[in-house]
Amino acid sequence: MTQKAQNAQNPRTGRPVLVIGGTGKTGRRVVERLRGQGVRTRVASRSGDTPFDWDDRGTWEAALEGAAAAYIVPLDLTPSRTPALVERAAAAGIGRLVLLSARGVDVPGYFGDSYDGTGPHLEGEIAVRASGVPWTILRPGWFAQNFSEGVFLDGVMGGELALPAGDGAAAFVDAEDIADVAVAALTRPGHEGQVYELSGARALTVDDALAEIAKVTGRRAAYVPVPEQEFRAGLVAQGMAPEEAVLWTDAMKPIRTSREAPVTDGVRRALGREPRDFGEFVRRAADAGAWTA
Repeated sequence: MTQKAQNAQNPRTGRPVLVIGGTGKTGRRVVERLRGQGVRTRVASRSGDTPFDWDDRGTWEAALEGAAAAYIVPLDLTPSRTPALVERAAAAGIGRLVLLSARGVDVPGYFGDSYDGTGPHLEGEIAVRASGVPWTILRPGWFAQNFSEGVFLDGVMGGELALPAGDGAAAFVDAEDIADVAVAALTRPGHEGQVYELSGARALTVDDALAEIAKVTGRRAAYVPVPEQEFRAGLVAQGMAPEEAVLWTDAMKPIRTSREAPVTDGVRRALGREPRDFGEFVRRAADAGAWTA
């Protein structure tokens, strides 16, 4: 085994594990777990210990230098910045790459009629596969945490969640599970060359999810299905750029069409257990005060 491979499989030897996007939903959870295991960890983000900006390549070298492995949370923008970063990571001697991608990235039509099965996430996947560095790809669906700390929270708190999701369902995945899989791939052998499709334990409609929250908190938000055009117009009226509003609307299609409903085996294959249930997520988030006014 090469020294490079040994360093990748022994993250406690002194070389840090780099977490790009280490202050975000999954990144901060990855950081917490790594540090809890005594793994030296480098948090790279605009507000992290190590300044990192996807649009400023001058910040990349300091983040990559000397790292044993890297967890990459990419930007969902075209053109993708991930291939250039992966190239630099390989040149810097990083011994393992774990990439956060997304469910359905290689399926034409998954994110709207114009989606041709390519895009920035798939560009990142292609780059890590071709890098010559041991890699693992995570493909989660919609996060459960969107209800507690993301784009759905204002609607939950305001009593009405209006979305173009129809009566479709999704197996919302807990970000805690994503972090568990990422840490396993970063620190243990056996995950190289794996693509993990990650989902929750069961499918729920948006209304089902709001009912689960109400059971625990007593806060029952109404789900209001809205047409796509109306949803896009509302986002633009709130100040969102029209092209970004289109992306957000298209991102709802996998829920509306129930393409996010099937429960996948990624958590079980990676960790040897079933994914966390949405009800467990709700109880934990409520205990943490997620929906406390």
